[in-house]
Amino acid sequence: MFDKMKYVTSGINRTLDYKVQVMLWRMIDSLQGEKDYIQVFELVRVDDHTTKIVHKQENPEYKKSYLIHESINENLVRVFVIDDGDYATMLLASEY
Repeated sequence: MFDKMKYVTSGINRTLDYKVQVMLWRMIDSLQGEKDYIQVFELVRVDDHTTKIVHKQENPEYKKSYLIHESINENLVRVFVIDDGDYATMLLASEY
């Protein structure tokens, strides 16, 4: 799962720097064990240089937090990454 073509929406490109997008894909790739078809990320701006990322999935339950030294423009960004069997798409929750 999540090993096919990867796509991002225009909302993701407008909201998240490319380096942050790559970090999210790598977090999914590094997830050990079974992966849910939908991965959820909540990015919270801590300060001008730090962002907290919470990576979650429902089944099997998984939750892990990261602090990265990258900034996001908004205070909170919720991102979904969905694997539909043919490809994986990263999109803002508001685009779902």
